[in-house]
Amino acid sequence: MKKIMLAGLAGGGAMNLAMLLTFRTIGFGWDAKGILLTSPIQSHKLIAVWTEIEPLPLVVNTPLPIIAGMLLFGLMHAYIYSLVSSSWPQGVAPRAVRMSGLIFFMTYLFWEFFTPFNQFGEPLPLIALELVFWAVIAIAEGITITSIMEKENL
Repeated sequence: MKKIMLAGLAGGGAMNLAMLLTFRTIGFGWDAKGILLTSPIQSHKLIAVWTEIEPLPLVVNTPLPIIAGMLLFGLMHAYIYSLVSSSWPQGVAPRAVRMSGLIFFMTYLFWEFFTPFNQFGEPLPLIALELVFWAVIAIAEGITITSIMEKENL
């Protein structure tokens, strides 16, 4: 259980950091001037949700609950890893690829399809950019969780 807790919190931390480096820095920008808000092809609905319609998303005004939530997701992902990884090939790399893929396909790909594409009408080129960001985030979390869970002496 100690290893799951450590891997989960570290994975959630990696997820938060990767989100900061992708979505916050490049996508939305520190001053709301990132490519996802300033692109001329962006959906006006998505821009309004992030910048105009009150209340703004928590991650904009009160990010602490979102940061804490990502840590909880990391814990859940580490627990899932503990349940399924025994059926995967041995080694950090093969297992990290599978864990990252699991996170990406089961969470982020679904999210982009259901929310930005379905609800906000976001254009496909910007969804593709977001999927690159999500892949970076999934890889960061997957490698972190796998590396800790596969250590022998923890």
